[in-house]
Amino acid sequence: MEEESKKAENIDVISKINEKYPKMSKSHKAIAAYITDHYEQAVFMTAAKLGETVGISESTVVRFAAGIGYEGYPEFQEALEEWVKDKLNSVQKIGVKYGRSTQSEVLTSVLKADIEKLQDTIDNLDGASFEIAVDTILEAHTVYIVGIRSCEPLADFLHFYLNMIRGNVVLLRTTSASEMFEQMIRIGEKDAIVGISFPRYSMRTLKAMEFANDRNAKVIAITDSVHSPMNLYSSCNLFARSDMVSIVDSLVAPLSLINALVVALCLKRPEDVKKNLEMLEEAWNNYQIYLNDEINFIDEVPMLDYPLVKIENGKI
Repeated sequence: MEEESKKAENIDVISKINEKYPKMSKSHKAIAAYITDHYEQAVFMTAAKLGETVGISESTVVRFAAGIGYEGYPEFQEALEEWVKDKLNSVQKIGVKYGRSTQSEVLTSVLKADIEKLQDTIDNLDGASFEIAVDTILEAHTVYIVGIRSCEPLADFLHFYLNMIRGNVVLLRTTSASEMFEQMIRIGEKDAIVGISFPRYSMRTLKAMEFANDRNAKVIAITDSVHSPMNLYSSCNLFARSDMVSIVDSLVAPLSLINALVVALCLKRPEDVKKNLEMLEEAWNNYQIYLNDEINFIDEVPMLDYPLVKIENGKI
């Protein structure tokens, strides 16, 4: 019993919020979303101020703190303060790890760490889930993509190339959960959403996936592990390792996974890809886009310079 209690104490406040989120009431979810997305402001707020900001009562905020395992709001606020301090202390960790290293040693160290993450992603690849994701994206009427904060470039990358493969691809751009719902209000059972999120996870991304799941859309998660809260509402999970390198999120393995997804989709619809690229080339030429400053990349058959490796039993 004592061991379980100690283990619970070691769980940080954001992990506790993510763990309890699926069973929270509507008002508690609103508090959770605000704290996760605006922890820099929330850490300085009283229970009354937090309630006023979110639009609920002070007593509801106090019950929220108790609901995730704290004796009261002061204890919760103290835990949040510790979590924010740990996050800020990441800057100091750079000095400890790399302070005496030369620039070339830092380069080598970071590249080796990224190679390790790629290998770990390969070793834990679920080929069956990958194939389900490919088929789901191709069969969906509309594909929605969401990635917040450091995951936004990943979402942009996937959106850019999906547009070359198929139509009806929507990139959710938002600064608030309400804006996001406005953009995906028509999502339904014939559609799919790809949610991309890595530690520290985005509550807005999770809420978008929850909404899509409630509307019976297919939900695909691209995240770091089976313990990620992004798996709560997804029917298909793709994992890529993404440890933080000091204060920087390493997105090498996630980007490589998305790259593989795009290549697999192209191989399924090579004629569509060729046709779309030809139409783009024609538009660029007609409207003098790039002023012929691009190498002509359209061939008779789209060439993919990837050696194909057979996947058996979910493993390469």
